[in-house]
Amino acid sequence: MKPRSYRLRIPHILLAGVVFACGGCASSSATPMIGSDFGLVVRTDKGAVQGVVRNGVQEFRGVPFAAAPVGELRWTMPQPAVPWDGVKDATRFGSACAQQARYSLTQESLDEDCLTLNISRPTDIKPGEKLPVFFWIHGGAFVGGASSLYRLDKLANEGRLVVVSANYRLGVFGFMAHPAFAAATNGDLGLEDQRLAMAWVQRNSAAFGGDPDNVTIAGESSGGGSVCMHLLSPERVTGLFHKAIVQSAGCLQPMPTIQESLASSSALWKKVAAKVGCDTGATADSVASLACMRGKKVEDLLTAQGEASSGVMSFGPTIGNSTVPRSGTVAAASGDLVKVPLLMGGTRDELRLYTAYAILFPSAASPTPKPPFTREAVYSFWLPYFYGADKTHYDFIYNHYFGTGEGQLGLGISGATVGSMASDRAPVVGINNCLYLNTSDAFGKWVPALYQFEFADKNAPVLGVGIAKGMDPGFELGAVHSSELNYLFPKLSSTTAIDGPDLQPASQLLADQMVAYWASFARTGNPTVSGLPFWPGYSGGATVMLLNPGNVGPYDAATRHQCGFWQTIYP
Repeated sequence: MKPRSYRLRIPHILLAGVVFACGGCASSSATPMIGSDFGLVVRTDKGAVQGVVRNGVQEFRGVPFAAAPVGELRWTMPQPAVPWDGVKDATRFGSACAQQARYSLTQESLDEDCLTLNISRPTDIKPGEKLPVFFWIHGGAFVGGASSLYRLDKLANEGRLVVVSANYRLGVFGFMAHPAFAAATNGDLGLEDQRLAMAWVQRNSAAFGGDPDNVTIAGESSGGGSVCMHLLSPERVTGLFHKAIVQSAGCLQPMPTIQESLASSSALWKKVAAKVGCDTGATADSVASLACMRGKKVEDLLTAQGEASSGVMSFGPTIGNSTVPRSGTVAAASGDLVKVPLLMGGTRDELRLYTAYAILFPSAASPTPKPPFTREAVYSFWLPYFYGADKTHYDFIYNHYFGTGEGQLGLGISGATVGSMASDRAPVVGINNCLYLNTSDAFGKWVPALYQFEFADKNAPVLGVGIAKGMDPGFELGAVHSSELNYLFPKLSSTTAIDGPDLQPASQLLADQMVAYWASFARTGNPTVSGLPFWPGYSGGATVMLLNPGNVGPYDAATRHQCGFWQTIYP
């Protein structure tokens, strides 16, 4: 039976709009409106907020969902926001959570009072209307990013959604394990922040015209990895969301257990504590160490975090506690995951971005070879960088991609080909295409519906988005990691200026189509849209939806990304 289709408002592709009617709003402890109509003042369960019309939608920014995690609340479970009197100004974003500037692009924040969220909704929303809620979790390698980087208006307006984005604690403040932290949530306070924000949506989304019984959580990169962690934790999150979108994250990527995070002599917390002067010998594993760290300045802890970091991703979720009880592999085998419709995928040239970063920001401990793209450089730098120190498979990998024998690809060595090799499969980070397919193969047998995509627009803007303007690495970047975000969130620049490049006309058409697909999935659990190419349910690597200007439709991603070859190394 062919899935039902829905028409959404999509400029440039001439699809007719429809009115989405509904019954009365779900009950909520928040008051749906002040006055006789939905307006720019809304009463939440903690107090009233004043929004603003911007970019064709009603926006409410910087709404507190939790108390400031400072002082004795640093490194504890998030606490509900304190109620306020009067009407709170919600026309400006709240502060980003504490983080260092990275890649000559992102911005520093020294503010721990950061647990706020933002809501955008169509201007013509009517009393009694219940729109699907789209809850966005930002990326940033679990050490950076903020909800203030994303314009929510395109999804809200064209998709007719209530769109919510939220901040969460990062790096040393949100994803560091410590022996004196509460065992149940040790290492995962950033995930707990996200869940408190999801609970806020359940209590308050009806006041903004949203349907708390139709919530989709979505995220990209570490935001997608966060969605994975929620999917692995049905005991904790059931009822908080009803669909999930994972962009550029493989849910089967191994994550450290709490025991592994604490037991190592080189554990991150020990490195950080030592660098801020809190590693005090006999008391290093005690409450005294934590008390010492709580007394340190934000900037000192961030400096220590940067000095303690190594590799592509040093900070991230910990499994084996109450926050994330199991790994993706265990969940896939047992079926212990949240069984909701899933939309999953990533970009074709994901790790060309990190190839570029290695060229543009060489490490003093492991400088990039010069010239960087020779056979010697592949063996001495790129294979260890993407595949680890074990050299067992180096020859096999090199010969398959760069050899000229029978069955070998015979690629010339360049930044593009090295990056594409890693984008096919790279075990050091959960950002690669064959891992996405492996995840969907494993999860598909448990969930009611699963749809897979691959974003492949080689003209997607990267300079001024994922790489700072003027820092061209000297090779074709293509559809790199995070390059699809501008298609959902206009003008994304990875800065609060939100001044990224305009899309080319063909790319803008693809952006409109993607918003229609994403919104249809959020509304119904099925991305099918009348007037657009049919998106089949996932049933293997040949049923991936290719998102490429002028070429949107199913294609064989498993063959494109050499997944049969990689299965022999990483089954």
